[in-house]
Amino acid sequence: MLLNQIHKNILECGTDEAGRGCLSGPVTAAAVILPLDFQCELLDDSKKLSRKRRYLLRTLIEREALDYHVSHVMMEKIDEINILQASLLAMHQAIDGLKLRPKHIAVDGNKFNAYPGILATTVVKGDGKYLHIAAASILAKTYRDDFMSRIAQEHPEYDWENNQGYPTKKHREAIRQYGATPYHRMTFRLLPDQLTLDE
Repeated sequence: MLLNQIHKNILECGTDEAGRGCLSGPVTAAAVILPLDFQCELLDDSKKLSRKRRYLLRTLIEREALDYHVSHVMMEKIDEINILQASLLAMHQAIDGLKLRPKHIAVDGNKFNAYPGILATTVVKGDGKYLHIAAASILAKTYRDDFMSRIAQEHPEYDWENNQGYPTKKHREAIRQYGATPYHRMTFRLLPDQLTLDE
């Protein structure tokens, strides 16, 4: 059973990102503030859940959350500032978008850039420990999947609706055959034998 939040009885948001290891598409982050008495036994790290379960939980989270916001950081920015900084920027932008101002931020992972005026705690594998971080992981993952499904209609040959931009064999074969699109991250190693910067 996941814990509600790190600090009891204060307004605390959880934040997480999705899409760091992808070759194409944005990195997406969410910030979620849940009620202090929120409970949901089905809520867990988005990576442990089926697609159907994630979307069912997204509906629940959006209905029950006190506040939430999702933010994409696009490919050009990822190439400009690197994927780690883009992930942290996406988290900041998600927090910026909250209407409620949290007193504390719970961050999935071990890195975070200080957020002005609000203390933060990083939690390794936090999406499997705290409900609000798990909720953020589900929103980030599903909203990013929605984005990849939309752009897959423009470029069906890359199979993005199934691989979400991750470096699958089919995705890399399409890059080899058709080249990169504007949705690809040009600073990533798109093909194993390509002389570009690695992630």
